[in-house]
Amino acid sequence: MAVKIRLRRMGQKKAPFYRIVVADSRSPRDGRCIEEIGTYNPNVEPNAVTVNEELAKKWLANGAQPTEIVSKLFKQAGIEK
Repeated sequence: MAVKIRLRRMGQKKAPFYRIVVADSRSPRDGRCIEEIGTYNPNVEPNAVTVNEELAKKWLANGAQPTEIVSKLFKQAGIEK
């Protein structure tokens, strides 16, 4: 089973915010997830990113692959593999 760390879209139309989730790569974007590890809000200035660093490092150590955008958000938050 391939596990991804990716964004789940939430919020109203034209005003999205995202939750950073760990999910099976076969599940749909807004479908079932294994665990929620943070949030990302691009609607405020500067962009608000909150990540549970302990959970993120645990999942990265267990082999979960972050998407491109999530890896950029992790770099902003100071989380490295």
